[in-house]
Amino acid sequence: MLLASVTSSLHPIDYAIIAVYVVGTLLIGSYYSRHVSSAGDLLLAGKALPFWAIAMSVVVTDIGATNLTFGAGNAYKLGISQANFDWIGSMPACVIAGLLFVPFFWRSGVYTIPEFLGRRYNKIVQRTSALLWLGFLAINLGIMMHASAVILGSFVGFNYYLSVWGTGLVVGFYTVSGGLAAVVMTDALQMIVIFIGTSALLAVGLWEVGGFSGMQEKLAAMAAQGADTANHLNLLLPHGTETALPWTAVVLSLGLLQSTSYFANNQAIVQRNLGARTEWDAMAGMILAGLMKVFIPILIFVPGLIARALFPDLADSNSAIPTMILELFPPGLTGLMVAAFLAAFMSGVSSYLNSTSTMFLADVYMPTYRSFAGRDIRDGHAMTVGRMTTVVSIVLACSAAPLFDEKNVGQTIYNLIQTLMSIFYGPTLAIMLLGVLWKRANQWGATAGLLLGVLLATYLTFRGGPLFASKEPFLFITMISFLFGVALVVIVSLLTPRDPDEKSNGLVLFDLVNRSPVTPPAEVRG
Repeated sequence: MLLASVTSSLHPIDYAIIAVYVVGTLLIGSYYSRHVSSAGDLLLAGKALPFWAIAMSVVVTDIGATNLTFGAGNAYKLGISQANFDWIGSMPACVIAGLLFVPFFWRSGVYTIPEFLGRRYNKIVQRTSALLWLGFLAINLGIMMHASAVILGSFVGFNYYLSVWGTGLVVGFYTVSGGLAAVVMTDALQMIVIFIGTSALLAVGLWEVGGFSGMQEKLAAMAAQGADTANHLNLLLPHGTETALPWTAVVLSLGLLQSTSYFANNQAIVQRNLGARTEWDAMAGMILAGLMKVFIPILIFVPGLIARALFPDLADSNSAIPTMILELFPPGLTGLMVAAFLAAFMSGVSSYLNSTSTMFLADVYMPTYRSFAGRDIRDGHAMTVGRMTTVVSIVLACSAAPLFDEKNVGQTIYNLIQTLMSIFYGPTLAIMLLGVLWKRANQWGATAGLLLGVLLATYLTFRGGPLFASKEPFLFITMISFLFGVALVVIVSLLTPRDPDEKSNGLVLFDLVNRSPVTPPAEVRG
């Protein structure tokens, strides 16, 4: 079931390295808890984050548990085409997000992306966007907790539930106490650990397989004997392929749409940009993250290919990297690599926890409180609700983790995540892009584009299979729902009265030059 073929072979030095890493992470979280005295400190690190910390945090949050476990497993199973999610699907998107969207987010003083959409359009768009994102974040948290249990069970031999709840306890502690500052600064440490660990894995793997040419020869020989490795070294696959990554979908949808929506709309990614100390730091952090992403496929997906060449008969593709580590690494390096896995898990989980609490507080709880109480929430009250939301989220994620075994979901975990995103990424990008480029886009156009675009994407996901050559057409669905959303926003906006000019002042591209920073919302200033 959960990588049962992989057994633990850790030595005392490995356990010591893992213990030092976990204790160090908790100490960082404890240190930053001293600096949390307001909701702004908890949720946005007091707007004090430098660009380098933002960049490192964005990269390690994006890597997360899914790339190190399920992404490498996809490379083992499907080949280097997985690298498109970083080379084509991350670097251009980070630049677009950093230059076009992040300045608006930072200047507007918002706490969440749905809050920005609410200011630009209306509360319906804000609440709908927030609920979609909260649902996705909740599912992703469950997947991350499942991944942590898979790895800890493989390496350390921990019981599945002990692994889930133990990881949740550690991450929950520093996320609840230190807020975004603790998340970002632990991310910086975690990125260093991940890069060192995966670099060692790549070097050892290439040595064992005889270099890149040796790996290529082994994969070609396997293909000649009937294995499905003929396209494992092809970055772009033919359009007619049944996999999820034909070149048409990769270039037109992943490169231009789904990745841009991910880096511009994903609260777990953008929240550290919202906490930047200056607008320049916010922009530079995202762009630098895009440059750093060039190394991720080399450090994570290439080892998946090496594992396919060295261990071609694994029953579970997600056991590729654990098998390499346990078979090839000496004591000490094994502990370092387990620490790298833990770093990826903890970074992703802490980021999604922090974003979940921020979005629930800013987009659901505070507006509801204001409606019933007739006044804004107090700062201390906001901090309490934010921390309680974090605790509830981690409990729910740990409880739901067993549901995300691939035998239960019917497809690879990596592609499941992409499928879920495709349901709302296209329409969300449509209303965001037109919102910052076209002043005439109004609240009714955005409402129609978002709601009907999501309905269309949902239908295509569950009932539109015969329309596509690919068995998992999530990238095509993103493209279709984006174009549909753009058309709806334009048509409905032109057929309905325009919004007052003051509603979009400072939130549209041509107003940006003369726009001064907006004071953060009163309800979280206390």
